[in-house]
Amino acid sequence: MGQDKITVGLIYGGKSGEHEVSLQTALAVSKAFNYDKYEVLPFYITKCGEWRVGSKLSGPFAALEELKLENGAQNTSAAINMLFEKLSTGTGSIDVAFPLLHGTYGEDGTIQGLFEMADLPYVGAGVLASAAGMDKVVMKKLFAEAGLAQCKYCYFTASEWSRGSYAIIQEIEEKLGYPCFVKPANLGSSVGISKARSREELQSSIAAALHYDMKVIVEEFVDAREIEVGVLGNDEPMASVPGEIVSSSEYYDYQAKYLDGKSQMLIPAEIDTELAEEIRDLAVKAFKAISGNGLCRADFFVKKSDQTVWINEVNTMPGFTPYSMYPLLWRETGVSYETLLDRLIELALERYEARQSLNFENGLQ
Repeated sequence: MGQDKITVGLIYGGKSGEHEVSLQTALAVSKAFNYDKYEVLPFYITKCGEWRVGSKLSGPFAALEELKLENGAQNTSAAINMLFEKLSTGTGSIDVAFPLLHGTYGEDGTIQGLFEMADLPYVGAGVLASAAGMDKVVMKKLFAEAGLAQCKYCYFTASEWSRGSYAIIQEIEEKLGYPCFVKPANLGSSVGISKARSREELQSSIAAALHYDMKVIVEEFVDAREIEVGVLGNDEPMASVPGEIVSSSEYYDYQAKYLDGKSQMLIPAEIDTELAEEIRDLAVKAFKAISGNGLCRADFFVKKSDQTVWINEVNTMPGFTPYSMYPLLWRETGVSYETLLDRLIELALERYEARQSLNFENGLQ
């Protein structure tokens, strides 16, 4: 690369409802980097979508407010140009992009497409896997194709709801019953999710979900333990030990996940070895079903009645906040936080190098 240190473009914030989670993640990651090995160039995307670029970091951010780069170049096009100049010898040189963006405009394939256009190595899933991993409906269709067991669900768009809400409610009641869970199809971190116990609650839950997305998914209630597994790798992914979420609230919502710190994460999960191995194998299968790269967290239901394992979802950019499951799973598996970051960057560069050998021309002159 023509330099001793690897320059990492750390990209965080964003326009999604998970902006604050992204800042927490970026702060934690900045503290975990080995600054003898890496230089870090921060890119902050405001809630309005404005890009700000800071100076290269010689050490971690000291506080959350520093991440907002108030004195940064508040010029979106200039910041994006720096991504495209990644191999130049100027101050804008970036060797690898590390998007710490959760939810819409960061985990959904949009920024991954920008990296591809910029011919820039980047950490995590590609365009397809990011988009499929963000859209819960598409994800479930890929899981079904891969033969993964999952709960029953219904889905519909905002326009379908406005044209025929009564028929949709009837289908939900017949197919799923109450209680059921209502979710925006394209949002992570449990934002906009609610539990409906009656027709009245179902209608209000759908109205709430439609504030976040144009497509809604409704899932049957499953009386189950929630088991999560970290996946790390490209073509030969590895699975971490499983962990279990014991929520502080009725279900694992945004408050329980990020704010109150009361949800228990039992790592490793108290399950027998055979079940743990089955879940780890299914996690890798789910990762491959969406064409994953780099990392993902795979979330499962283990039904209390018969111990059957159902895939719930995958998260292609799980958080690295102090309360986050993904790095804790790998720590228990024997991979430290710092080593995890090293490995993710290695995987990004490996994938980039492998793709350089591909011929994108049709051979015709």
